[in-house]
Amino acid sequence: MPILADIDSLYRRHAPRVRATLIRRLGDFDPAEDALHEAFAAAVARWPEEGIPDDPVAWLIRVGHRRGIDQIRRRQTARQQAHLLVPEEGEAAEGRGIEDDLLRLLFTCCHPDLAMPDRLALTLREMAGLTTEQVASALLQKPASLAQRIVRAKRRIRDAGIPYEVPDDAELPARLPGVLAVIYLIFNEGYSRSDGEAVVDVRLADEAIRLAQALARLLPRGEAFGLLALMLLHDARRAARQDAAGELIPLEEQDRRLWDRAQVEAGLAWLERALARTPTGPYTLQASIAAVHAQAERAEATDWQRIVRLYEALYRRQPSPVIALNRAVAVAMRDSPEAGLALLEGLAGHRQIVHYRLYHAARADLHRRAGHREAARQAYERALGLTAQGPERRFLARRLAALEVAD
Repeated sequence: MPILADIDSLYRRHAPRVRATLIRRLGDFDPAEDALHEAFAAAVARWPEEGIPDDPVAWLIRVGHRRGIDQIRRRQTARQQAHLLVPEEGEAAEGRGIEDDLLRLLFTCCHPDLAMPDRLALTLREMAGLTTEQVASALLQKPASLAQRIVRAKRRIRDAGIPYEVPDDAELPARLPGVLAVIYLIFNEGYSRSDGEAVVDVRLADEAIRLAQALARLLPRGEAFGLLALMLLHDARRAARQDAAGELIPLEEQDRRLWDRAQVEAGLAWLERALARTPTGPYTLQASIAAVHAQAERAEATDWQRIVRLYEALYRRQPSPVIALNRAVAVAMRDSPEAGLALLEGLAGHRQIVHYRLYHAARADLHRRAGHREAARQAYERALGLTAQGPERRFLARRLAALEVAD
């Protein structure tokens, strides 16, 4: 039936909004989850005969709120939780509050009192609306373990009295980077899987972009714009990152005609909005680097001088060994493999980098370009030992085998 298809579409698009408002009104995650499903069950039962309401989201919230209160009363806990129940609002106020509730939920799921794995799981479950099984698959965990993690996180929120609110202006600068970091971690796991046979988990990358779009709309800040620009520019390369057999294609060998130009333009537009706000943050700088790649028609036309300058600015803002690694690779592309290798060798004793597969993969590639076959072979073998993703392992193995053929 067409109306049932419409309800399914409404669930996929609006369940996080309805859930967020029900959490605020009912005071807890679990009653809100039950109320959400009861509201959609009521829609399935009534809308085929009554038609879809003019404002279906407001209808679902209203019905879900009433069902939630009924459930609490039936469980004979209304007396203990009555102070948590928010009265029904007028439709105008209800409409204004829904967007705020999404922000409240996002900041609650990403609260610094929660461990990062808990923040990732809660954000995917409550904000992106994935099932527990889908979240477990995305985070490479067993469903039972993931379910326990989510239960513990919700209990932590309740027992610690973590507020269901957007931080005030004084606290927001300290809290926003944590929210952005959660969204970017979700995107990174989708854009380049840490395990398995797929380079990209499309669903996970899409959910991260949707979260970033919501954040940029609800909380217009430069770094929210910068993060969205960064993800759009990277994700625009999706179709060119694997061949028909599912094998990894490095950036310099990608067919740029397959890049999503509409998505590139959207990313550049968000970057322009981010650059208009000061100070320029690390996500905006990373998006600026991605923009240089996106604007080069061919790999050989890449402005590596500009990329090096941007990495230097980024390193001043965030002096991490991973950024230093990326800068070294950019220097190698601008100057020579030996110049990049000299910088990489300076990172060799860093604890955060010595077990990082991409460090050894970068060393292997630069030694290969410089003609240092034995050093390249050793670095490729080290990178292979640290890599779990199937396509990435096969790519490294092909490069290693090519060295042996050359010998």
